[in-house]
Amino acid sequence: MQLENGQIYEGQVRSITQYGAFVEVADGESGESVTGMVHISEVANTFVKDIHDFLHENDTVRVKVLGVNPQGKVSMSVKQAEERPEKKQPRKPRDPQKPRVYEPKRSVPQSEMSFEDKLLHFKQASEEKICDLKRGSERRGGSRSRR
Repeated sequence: MQLENGQIYEGQVRSITQYGAFVEVADGESGESVTGMVHISEVANTFVKDIHDFLHENDTVRVKVLGVNPQGKVSMSVKQAEERPEKKQPRKPRDPQKPRVYEPKRSVPQSEMSFEDKLLHFKQASEEKICDLKRGSERRGGSRSRR
């Protein structure tokens, strides 16, 4: 059986290692089978810490053939074989006749701010003050002391 790059096949997980899973793809007509490896990074669209959270031995999975190297080793992907959700509609182009209007962010009075907002505001103001102090000391000669 010859696997084609980019094609999607159905196979069965034969063994699992810490770095990936070996999937066997069988040809129903001839009975031949080819085993390829799915690297742990190609198992799911999320971070995979433990492959056993996603795959188990004897699971039937859909795999996409990524490539076959000269030694005959087959590289496969489970995440690329999944049907992807439709892409978002592209944004409509801006009407050149309509002028852009800049609207500054509305400042919220402190009485309406949550604790987290107040803390964020305090941190930003403190950082600005520290930067100003550092710039001022650099202009006067930095940390050198003059006698």
